[in-house]
Amino acid sequence: MALWRDNASNLAAVPPAGNITPKISTDAPPRPSPERPATEPAPAPTRAKERVEVRESLISAGLAIEGKINGTGNVRIAGNFKGDANVDGNLSIEPGAKHHGEVRAGSVTVGGELTGNIAARHIDITSTGVVVGDVKADTITVASGSRMRGHVEFGWGDSAPVRHEGKGNGSAS
Repeated sequence: MALWRDNASNLAAVPPAGNITPKISTDAPPRPSPERPATEPAPAPTRAKERVEVRESLISAGLAIEGKINGTGNVRIAGNFKGDANVDGNLSIEPGAKHHGEVRAGSVTVGGELTGNIAARHIDITSTGVVVGDVKADTITVASGSRMRGHVEFGWGDSAPVRHEGKGNGSAS
């Protein structure tokens, strides 16, 4: 594929037929010959959009890790992880994976089993997801077939206080 740029200043007027002489433009840099390599590398083509590198850490299937996760980027758990996870990106627990511990993340997707509390801006619990623990999020999506045991708070944001009421048997005390 050839790339070129036509400039009106580099184009010569077409001479009458029969008297054709090529005109070499002095504005363009000389092309290197095969015997003599160029001294400067050609500039890299620029792209309209900047490439954003998304980093993801993976705990693969068949792997069991105990510890703590802190940092930025995305984390995907496909194996077993025991410990707290605090990430500024997305945390995903794949189907068949197990996580025992607290989770704080921007977005959490639960396709496996999570035993522990979750705090995130958005939480997705897929049809294979199991959550045992309290959940607090701005928004939550729960698929049919998923299972959960615990207290859920969503839609309140950080500004509204949450009022907890004690469970009773219905009699006045």
